[in-house]
Amino acid sequence: MSAKINKLSERRKATQPPGASMGSMFKNPAGDHAGRLIEAAGLKGTRIGNVEISRIHGNFFVNHGETRASDVCALIRLTRETVAQKFGIDLDLEIELIGDWS
Repeated sequence: MSAKINKLSERRKATQPPGASMGSMFKNPAGDHAGRLIEAAGLKGTRIGNVEISRIHGNFFVNHGETRASDVCALIRLTRETVAQKFGIDLDLEIELIGDWS
């Protein structure tokens, strides 16, 4: 069991950003992966303020410190609009936005 846990842990370290990520932002659409679509849209590494789409995994946003909700909202909007424009797919949020996100 320990070997399996170690293997899964190593895989996570290799495929997900370390540090203050906001986790998986979008649900996977039927038959595809949100991270793949975001990467194919050329958005990995896109940054607004102190929030960035991870260069490791496109479906993770990274908080570089003192990130504003309005910047996260703007990056969500940019991601959704770009993926919809390029692939005709609407990404649904996997997270729930609580509070003032304007």
